[in-house]
Amino acid sequence: MGAALLPDAAFGIRPFVINHPFICRRTTSFAAIRNRNCFFAEKRISRPFSIVYSGAKDSDDSFSEAVVGQDGHLGRSEATGLEDELTMTKKALVVAQAKQDALEKERDQLLEKLAQSEAKKPEYMSAISDDNEVAIPEVEAAKSLFQKALKESVEERFALESKLVLAKQDAIDLAVQVEKLAEIAFHQATIHILQDAQLKISSAETTAAEGAHLIEKRIMDATESTVSSIVEKSEFAIGRALAIAEEASEHAKKTTETLIDNASPFDQIASVQAENMKLQGIISDLESQLIIARNEVNGLKLEVEQTRQQQKAFEQRAIDAERALLDFKESTGKNISKQVEEIKTFMKKMKIDVTKRTKAVSKTFKTDLKNIKTTVEAAKQMVRLKDYAYLNRFKALQRSLKASEDALRVWRQRTEMAESFLLRESRQDEGDADSIYVVNGGRIDLLKTDDSQKWKLLSDGPRTEIPQWMARRIQEISTKFPPRKIGVAEAMTSKFRPLELPKEDEVWSIAQEKPKQGDALDEHIERETLEKKRNALETALKRKATQLQGDPEQTKLESATGTGREIVFQAFNWESWRRQWYSELASKSTDLSQAGITAVWLPPPTQSVAPQGYMPSDLYNLNSSYGTVEDLKSCIQEMHSQDLVVLGDVVLNHRCAQKQSPNGVWNIYDGKLAWGPEAIVCDDPNFEGRGNPSSGDIFHAAPNIDHSQDFVRKDIKEWLKWLRSDIGYDGWRLDFVRGFSGTYVKEYIEASNPVFSIGEYWDAMKYEHGTLCYNQDAHRQRIVDWVNATGGTSAAFDMTTKGILHSALHGEYWRLIDPQGKPPGVMGWWPSRAVTFVENHDTGSTQGHWPFPRDKLMQGYAYILTHAGTPTIFYDHFYDFGIRDVITELIEARKRGGIHCRSPTKIFHANNEGYVARVGDSLVLKLGHFAWHPSRENLLDGSWKKFIDKKTDYQVWLRE
Repeated sequence: MGAALLPDAAFGIRPFVINHPFICRRTTSFAAIRNRNCFFAEKRISRPFSIVYSGAKDSDDSFSEAVVGQDGHLGRSEATGLEDELTMTKKALVVAQAKQDALEKERDQLLEKLAQSEAKKPEYMSAISDDNEVAIPEVEAAKSLFQKALKESVEERFALESKLVLAKQDAIDLAVQVEKLAEIAFHQATIHILQDAQLKISSAETTAAEGAHLIEKRIMDATESTVSSIVEKSEFAIGRALAIAEEASEHAKKTTETLIDNASPFDQIASVQAENMKLQGIISDLESQLIIARNEVNGLKLEVEQTRQQQKAFEQRAIDAERALLDFKESTGKNISKQVEEIKTFMKKMKIDVTKRTKAVSKTFKTDLKNIKTTVEAAKQMVRLKDYAYLNRFKALQRSLKASEDALRVWRQRTEMAESFLLRESRQDEGDADSIYVVNGGRIDLLKTDDSQKWKLLSDGPRTEIPQWMARRIQEISTKFPPRKIGVAEAMTSKFRPLELPKEDEVWSIAQEKPKQGDALDEHIERETLEKKRNALETALKRKATQLQGDPEQTKLESATGTGREIVFQAFNWESWRRQWYSELASKSTDLSQAGITAVWLPPPTQSVAPQGYMPSDLYNLNSSYGTVEDLKSCIQEMHSQDLVVLGDVVLNHRCAQKQSPNGVWNIYDGKLAWGPEAIVCDDPNFEGRGNPSSGDIFHAAPNIDHSQDFVRKDIKEWLKWLRSDIGYDGWRLDFVRGFSGTYVKEYIEASNPVFSIGEYWDAMKYEHGTLCYNQDAHRQRIVDWVNATGGTSAAFDMTTKGILHSALHGEYWRLIDPQGKPPGVMGWWPSRAVTFVENHDTGSTQGHWPFPRDKLMQGYAYILTHAGTPTIFYDHFYDFGIRDVITELIEARKRGGIHCRSPTKIFHANNEGYVARVGDSLVLKLGHFAWHPSRENLLDGSWKKFIDKKTDYQVWLRE
């Protein structure tokens, strides 16, 4: 708006603002004060003349000084013009008087509003006191919560101590009960064995006695019957011979008498001869019967002799039975003593385990107690910080109150200034001529100097903003100020020209000033401290909850599981060494990453006697048949650029020597690791080692390393660290871990800290008559024992699952469930440590030691890629067998179903027709040709969508 101040002496009125045509507009924003000569009533008047300008940016609101003739004299015509000017001035004075009345009315309104503000000042005070009253109970509540939490932590501590005592007592009772049960079982087993032996011996003795008695009886009966028949026949023959002899004698007598009686002698002789012929026939018959009887007697003698030999044989068998009984008693005694020793060893081991568990529980309890103390300290620190924050807030409220009082005082001063400006009737003397009244964005300010910070503060307002809660409170109780006029025309046409005051936000914004360092809590430091305490508290609570629940499977990153969702790719076969493999493999990194692979298993990197790399010599020489060390590093970098974990195939069981000993044995090493025969186990028959006996099986093709030697373990750990830091490997595949103890593997893993580690424990499975046995618990137990020996720091290939799949996928799906309803391999006992596969460079490729059935490959991958454990994909199958799309589709199903190495498995069907299982909560797999759908399964809830359909091979459903 435009405004000017007229000379007081010229008109004798109060200073006012006019809109005169003699006043010219100008765009400058600087003050212009010039002297001017005027004539009034034919008298020359010369007085200083001050011009008021507007500091607003709008050029229409800026005015320049009036232009008057420079000669300083007025003519007659000029007098007439002056009269006209006076008339117009009078009219302007009337208008100015009216506007002055309006300003006085507005001033009265402002004074009334100021009084209202003063009246509401107690309300502000009461609001601040209410906030203080609210803050104090909050502090008290926080203190009570802290006391309650402290009390609960103490009670929980006592509860844990009591649980620890009870656990110790339970462990002791359990050990005593196990010892008693072992004694009872040993006694019962021994009694049972002895009773069975005695019964068998008595049965053998009884059988032998009965056989001897029967044989003797048969011999006696046969002898008696034969002798009686012979005697009877002899008596009959003798009697008949006697009768014939008597008849012959009588006949001789008769013949004699006949001769005597002079009978014919020839007839008698003929009759006698006939009788003699008869007698000779009878005698020959008797002789033949006698011969037959003799033969029968000889036969009976032979039978008697045979019977005696059989009796001797039975006696010998009885002697052998007695001897076998003695041997059995002796062997039973040895077995019993061995079992007693085993039971004692088991009891000793159990006592040691109980002691270790007790120590572990004690250590865990101490850790929990320490965490609880840390939590309590964190809670105390938090309460102290809250108290400090509330105190600083209270101080800030006090400063805000003081600032509001200062603002009120400033506005009172401004109101008084405006009042004095409006009521002033005369201009000040020339000494005050340099003062300029400025209309600055609605504020009327009196500027003494440009550097005056006081007036600058009054002009520009406070520097900072107020908190949101204070702004909301101010907006609720603030006074509604008159609207601001934004243009000159609007201001001139209004009935009154209001004195535009700052908004209420500007009035109270002094309270927004940030606390200075030393009198307020640093918000960033407070947030960071509280965040650290909160994270420590959450970590302690999670650890405590895991220990109380007894869950052995944790989801943290570890060398045996990686992220828990790894999918391993074996990136070579037995013939890969024939090409520049590292360079060829590097170009496939993007392809593997897009397919869903997360980890790549590279071939052995060291210089080797065999080109495949499994007969290493100089461990630090990485120029191998697969490429140079630069090619290897470049390949690893390409894999890392695609976020792939790189696993190195390291051979730690054996190492080929570069030099011969004086005896001509290859047992002297060269290179950086220049070992001697003391680095080779002493029970390796081919290489004359001077170390300790092997802690595992002997690999006869190369010298077996003695891992019990400190220098050997130190060198291997340094080598593994070098592979990790300088070459870029992330983890390991450990070759032939049967050759040395898993405790050394634990030491190597802890030293090299791999992202993921897999051990190859390849052992023979159990067969009967060429058929795979159903129960393979002993086989998977040996693998689990090795993993236990590593302290669970390494996973192992699930050889058991591979062997069972060979037979199960040929219509024997009942093999895919064990008696406990779990998968039959290592994944059924320890899924997070099971690395499943269907084929690798040893079992397949050009070696073919244990090839997977070619027509069942898709079913095999369907099983391992949808179940728990960490699945492994073979290079040949992915790139050469034409089932890449099948594998990629199954990987996608695994990811969508959220399957990881610890996913639980619920088996619904496992018979000759097929297999059905739910893995995790969102995936169902069906193998086989039988008809099945999730909607038909009573124990399977929810809605399911078929994701993969391979008809009779396999089908996969995902939860909708």
